[in-house]
Amino acid sequence: MTLLPEHVPVAIVGGGQAGLSMSWHLAQRGIEHAVVERSRAFHAWHEERWDAFTLVTPNFQCRLPGHPYPGDEPEGFMGKLEILAYLDDFLQDLAPPLYEGVAVTRLGAAPRGFELETTSGTIAADQVVVAVGGYHTPWAPPAAQAGVPATIAQLHSNAYRNPESLPEGAVLVVGTGQSGAQIAEDLHLAGRQVHLCVGGAPRCARTYRGRDVVSWLEDMGHYDLAIEDHPEGTAARKEANHYVTGRDGGRDLDLRVFAAQGMQLHGLLRAVDGGVATFGDDLRRRLDDADATYDRINAGIDRWIAAQGIETTTGPSVYEPVWQPPAGPPAPLNLAAAGIGAVVWCTGFRPDWSWVDVPFLDETGYPDHQRGVVAATPGLYVLGLPWLNTWGSGRFAAVARDAEHLATQMAPVAAR
Repeated sequence: MTLLPEHVPVAIVGGGQAGLSMSWHLAQRGIEHAVVERSRAFHAWHEERWDAFTLVTPNFQCRLPGHPYPGDEPEGFMGKLEILAYLDDFLQDLAPPLYEGVAVTRLGAAPRGFELETTSGTIAADQVVVAVGGYHTPWAPPAAQAGVPATIAQLHSNAYRNPESLPEGAVLVVGTGQSGAQIAEDLHLAGRQVHLCVGGAPRCARTYRGRDVVSWLEDMGHYDLAIEDHPEGTAARKEANHYVTGRDGGRDLDLRVFAAQGMQLHGLLRAVDGGVATFGDDLRRRLDDADATYDRINAGIDRWIAAQGIETTTGPSVYEPVWQPPAGPPAPLNLAAAGIGAVVWCTGFRPDWSWVDVPFLDETGYPDHQRGVVAATPGLYVLGLPWLNTWGSGRFAAVARDAEHLATQMAPVAAR
């Protein structure tokens, strides 16, 4: 059994990029702490990414504290093995007080600070940073799962590895967030027949006016925009990320192109009953909405270019659809008759905060914080959530900045 300290000034729950960025900043300030991780450091990167996974933001946005991207392709996109090497190098340099294989089963209040009940004993802490992200439990619609015949394999996106690992036959991919769109492409490129249920995620261009769109948006200040200044306010936290890929040096993900090449696109999955899937009559609208976002981003870049007086390449700014859905109501899909051997559910995750037994959540079940500081429970902090403060908060781009902010908030208390 792992021997845990009886008490630490700061306990960090989670050994991913958020928790270890927090550890780095506390170490810089000489603040004693412990990082408790239920599995292994960077577990999700090691165990929950498919083989062809790449970053969707350029390498230059890899900004873990004291560990910027070290390679010679700042505008490129690291693949899975390169990402793991980057993270492992960071871990080796940091040498944190990390306790792996220790799950926190309850975080409760104590007479002085907090008590963390774990699978290896109890830790007392003056302050706690909850750094477990917001994607905890894979989710798929239970009724639809139950309607899939037992002869067809089902797996969530976090368990997908490569086309060869799936049974033979066509594949139904449900959802077109970043994971769904990229997994559908992975299967399509391998020659598999793909049926793709299109969701509500937007898309963006990979490059525009001669530069990566992320580079333009960074120059425009989008990655520094605080959530309270966002036009949609905290509602932005619930928006799906734009689908795009860094594969093969980066390119657009255009579902219409896939359809023209033989991929079968469907609207939102409504139900699977007796092995027959039915879909919403919304495919055209969903494709149009994604393209409209693509156009809006390009138009915003053009306005900024004009205001700055920058000379760039010329070319069309508005996307011209290369494929349109057929007219008429959507036909049902008999999974067995279509030769479908597997369903990949790219339908997201649900948070699980049941182990946090102190005031922590707002009325919607979301952590109630101000830039990571939980007002209802002094000494409790949260880190690594999407839009914790800015767009990059849940990513390599800005998690270190958020961790530094929290370190400055707790340093005076921890130093007592």
